Amino acid sequence: RTSTEISTEKSVPVDQLRDPQHDDQRVQDPKWLVVIGVCTHLGCVPVANAGDSAATTVLATAPIMTRQGASVKDQPLSTSRFLHIALWTEESSL
Repeated sequence: RTSTEISTEKSVPVDQLRDPQHDDQRVQDPKWLVVIGVCTHLGCVPVANAGDSAATTVLATAPIMTRQGASVKDQPLSTSRFLHIALWTEESSL
């Protein structure tokens, strides 16, 4: 992580987080943060900064109440509704 990212995370008020754990407790070296995100209802794995490609990306859910700061305590969890999708490959199109 960059110096700016590290200092931003260190300034987060831990007592407001849904999972109150300071950044120092989550990492051994502040330059590195390894996380995994797994979609609990579809089994997909989000990949940060992967970009969008019509050949590889399919929007399967649409968030209907996600807002910045939704991870603080006493905030409702995000809710998504399922969208019917068609799968395709590079050779075919929707």
